[in-house]
Amino acid sequence: MKQSGKSKMYDFNLLVSCSWTMTWKAKREIADFLKLLGDEHPIIKPTVARGIIGVKTSLDSREVVKGLQKLFIKDPTAFQQTFKWAPTDFWTYSDIDSMKEAVMKVKEEVHTGEKWRMTVEKRRYTRHHKIEIIKELADLIPEKVDLKNPEKIVRIDIIGKYAAVSVLTPSEIFSTTKLPVEKRET
Repeated sequence: MKQSGKSKMYDFNLLVSCSWTMTWKAKREIADFLKLLGDEHPIIKPTVARGIIGVKTSLDSREVVKGLQKLFIKDPTAFQQTFKWAPTDFWTYSDIDSMKEAVMKVKEEVHTGEKWRMTVEKRRYTRHHKIEIIKELADLIPEKVDLKNPEKIVRIDIIGKYAAVSVLTPSEIFSTTKLPVEKRET
């Protein structure tokens, strides 16, 4: 993909993980699922990180995740190319100060008394170690941390010079490998 000197900040509202070698098939699968859920014309583009596809859908990204979970329960074999679908709330730059500003904007979404966890996924980014990023950002949210059973997940997806910031419940991230067995029909 040819990039000019100035690239436009991502505005995807979903990030989808797929095999590095099957991006073109994954794009087709994404388009098919979104069409089935009601979006005829999503924007589907690879990011600078191999295996991560950005999606801009006209649908509510959290509703897309719910729809995908239902589809997966009915037919897990329908998911051949895509592994994880994560909503994104907004994008910022991936320097620490920009990410701190972003966390300050969303920290109120972790309500008083709620347990939470921060998840940082970095791709094509070597400026800071994941632990260093979490230390810098997590201190901004005063509520109690629970790494195993959080009510909210503050998710930071760093892709090169941009970072997506989201506040999600655990059920708002769809993974074909982590859907509880008791939810699957046999």
